[in-house]
Amino acid sequence: MLVWILLWISGVLGQEDMREKLFAFPEESSHTYVQIFPDGKGPFREATVCMRLHSDLTRQYSLFSLATPKLPNTFRLYNYSIKRKQFKLTVNAVEQYYDLQDNDFKEWTSICASWRSSGAVVFINQRKYDKRKISVTEIKANPIIIIGEEQDSYGGGFNKSQSFVGEITDVNMWDKALTDEDMMDYFAAEEMSGNIIDWKALRYTIVGNVIIKPYSDPYPCEAI
Repeated sequence: MLVWILLWISGVLGQEDMREKLFAFPEESSHTYVQIFPDGKGPFREATVCMRLHSDLTRQYSLFSLATPKLPNTFRLYNYSIKRKQFKLTVNAVEQYYDLQDNDFKEWTSICASWRSSGAVVFINQRKYDKRKISVTEIKANPIIIIGEEQDSYGGGFNKSQSFVGEITDVNMWDKALTDEDMMDYFAAEEMSGNIIDWKALRYTIVGNVIIKPYSDPYPCEAI
């Protein structure tokens, strides 16, 4: 309810091709985020989220927060790399921790997290982390999807100590578990469109101090 009230007040709702653009979150806050409206309400029996980001934060922070009416931590990507040297994937409140390498999250970072009932796979900058079994069969319907804050309730419950400060781009989501080859294509900067979230036709609203800026690939491929 809180999210929809804010949408009504702000009137900020758009759909656009976000290629060569990014969302910049300039400051720590408990009320600054982007809500993304998915092209599909679920339920989902598989899911993959891919995104690129850069942050100089020296604390933990939320990357992607999907909540459903009865479960705020339905599908969540979370960086624990500062204190615990771990990345956390949550599916229906079931948490999986992945031990990180020393150089993870130091510069621009690309992430894909893929889940199905037989297990989950995480790629960070083309490095595959161990497949882990998550005994969850379904993500319920009617998600609220937010980047910039972590939902501790459905569309709210934000805490600035978990907020994101930095830049996020190229967010896509699928209602299927992508193959390893598909995720490697994403890392190769091939244009891939999610069928639940499509960065090239993004429906979103901005709440608070979020800035849209130009984006260019920080590691472009060079001809040999």
